[in-house]
Amino acid sequence: MSYKEHIKKNISLALPVMLSQMGQVLVGVADSVMVGRVGVEPLAASSLANSLFYFIFMFGVGVSYAITPLVAKADSIDDHRESGVLLRHGLLTNMVVALVLFLLLMLATRLIHLLKQPETVIVLSVPYLIVISVSLLPFMLFQTFRQFCEGLSLTKVPMYFTIAANVINIMLNYILIFGKLGFEPMGLMGAGWATLIARLLMGAGMALYVIYAKRFKHYREGFATIKIKVERLKKLLELGIPTGMQFIFEVGAFAAAAIMAGWLGTEPLAAHQIAINLSSLSYMMASGISAAATVRVGNQMGRRDIPMLIKAGRSSFVLAASFMTICGITFITGKELLPSFYVDEASVINIAASLLVIAAFFQVSDGLQVVGLGALRGMEDVKIPTVITLFAYWVVGLPMGYLLGFHWHLGIEGIWYGLLTGLSLSAIMLLLRFHFLTQKKLSYFSKV
Repeated sequence: MSYKEHIKKNISLALPVMLSQMGQVLVGVADSVMVGRVGVEPLAASSLANSLFYFIFMFGVGVSYAITPLVAKADSIDDHRESGVLLRHGLLTNMVVALVLFLLLMLATRLIHLLKQPETVIVLSVPYLIVISVSLLPFMLFQTFRQFCEGLSLTKVPMYFTIAANVINIMLNYILIFGKLGFEPMGLMGAGWATLIARLLMGAGMALYVIYAKRFKHYREGFATIKIKVERLKKLLELGIPTGMQFIFEVGAFAAAAIMAGWLGTEPLAAHQIAINLSSLSYMMASGISAAATVRVGNQMGRRDIPMLIKAGRSSFVLAASFMTICGITFITGKELLPSFYVDEASVINIAASLLVIAAFFQVSDGLQVVGLGALRGMEDVKIPTVITLFAYWVVGLPMGYLLGFHWHLGIEGIWYGLLTGLSLSAIMLLLRFHFLTQKKLSYFSKV
């Protein structure tokens, strides 16, 4: 395969994942817009509860990612039974992790007052957090079967279920939040119940489809195996836990940047949120390319075709860099227009415009680092990338942002220069890691 053919293959795998990720982001936007119509306090409560939820939730998502490279590796040699066995063990692992995370979230509802938020916000956020925490269980069920399908290069299947669930979520939001079709207006709790119902349907639908659809019949023998093997559970956790920590380090870094932005005042914080929201759209799209990289690299690992693995990885990097360059150009040309969709205040728009210029420069780095993590995950290399993520964000990026922002008085722009430095360092180190590992494997297999 030529690089052009590799890029076409990457796009065909990545596009459904990108659309799914975009759908999830848009549902979050719809939630905020609808809850915001109810009042400022429900919107603040939603923000507080979702911040706690997603910080813990993303660890579970990372753990579920362990299924994909292992299934891709088994699929590359048509080992259907092994793929089914991995699905069974992955389901057990993910549901146990989901239960543990749910209990942590229940503990968070007891300790949320320690965050020193307004009492009215806490009163509204606790019951809402409980409801969306329950939705973690069906979502992890969905994630299990989603990552299994992506490992088989069937990225369109979970996309259809995600889009359907997103439509249901938005419809239920409208009905339950505002009290339509004979329902009493539920406000913020309506959004919570809409999320729970949509995720229950999404998880159950995805599971039933994979279990009973004819296209998956070859995998049922392995999935029906009763015996649980510790070594497979251990392998899943060895890949999943570091991946979960990668998400924690990254999500935590941006959360810490938001806290520092809040120390500067309301306007810098508002501008920060606008720029981060726009940046997250491009990041979620790049994560689709990352998912494709995991599958493509995992396939070639199973076949022990290292030259093809290198092409699959490099073509993913080229695709991500090209896409994120376009996003960066869009941020620069629309630096004043884009923030105006969020707010009318000229001062906030001006600050956000300056941040979007910085964001434009770290678009390529952001895309390369997330694809680097995906490609290395396909090679079952997660421990060193986790250390790289910790070092780049928490040892270099955030401290530099603090120094630039507060000691060198660059304000919010200084904090963002720190993020730019952390993302760039992470991208460089992950690219070097991919090059080092592939050259090492190329040398090894050439001697065998």
